[in-house]
Amino acid sequence: MAEPQICYEDEALLALNKPPGMPAQPDPTGDLSLLAWAEARTGQAVHPVHRLDRPVSGLMLLARTSAAMTQVQQQFRNGSVRKEYVAVVAGAPPQPEGTLVHFLTQNPRTHRAYAHAEERPGAVRAELRYRLIGQGERYAFLLVQPLTGRHHQIRAQLAAIGCPIRGDVRYGARRANAGRSIHLHAWRLTLEHPITKQNMTLEAPLPQTDTLWIAAAQALQAGKF
Repeated sequence: MAEPQICYEDEALLALNKPPGMPAQPDPTGDLSLLAWAEARTGQAVHPVHRLDRPVSGLMLLARTSAAMTQVQQQFRNGSVRKEYVAVVAGAPPQPEGTLVHFLTQNPRTHRAYAHAEERPGAVRAELRYRLIGQGERYAFLLVQPLTGRHHQIRAQLAAIGCPIRGDVRYGARRANAGRSIHLHAWRLTLEHPITKQNMTLEAPLPQTDTLWIAAAQALQAGKF
């Protein structure tokens, strides 16, 4: 497995580009986690401030102090952090851009989310915006901005409109990717720095592991997003 890449580092924050298939935090598999890698790299305890699913690649933000952790976690909780993902999906959405609203329920045994069009008991509201940024014969490239932070939100909502993420067999993809990955990448975060209070934008380059990711990166560059 590839090593994480450092995207940004200062006395308060550490932003890493997580390889797909690497757990963000220690899990029952015992595989090296991003958190353990970061602590070995920095020689200090670091604190995750948000989540990233194991099959997903991309930007993972860690705090280097408890004060920074508290401040940044509050931004995630109140929705002031702008999160942008790139997804490679089968087919194409019905419109080139739009907003999806679903109500998600969870199966705790399978760790799968289910997206429903109408409210129901126990469901939580999930909302995201998407934009079509490129398209091939079988796959489309989407820029996705989740407006809520629900478990498996992007994966479940895109599958619900008939656009499962490539490799995501849990949510309807026809076949799995190698290396426990899916074609979903946490590309960009915009937030307030916990010390300077200035707005900052962090980016993690897309993987260059196959022709689809290379094409998605070219679509991003061409669109100047």
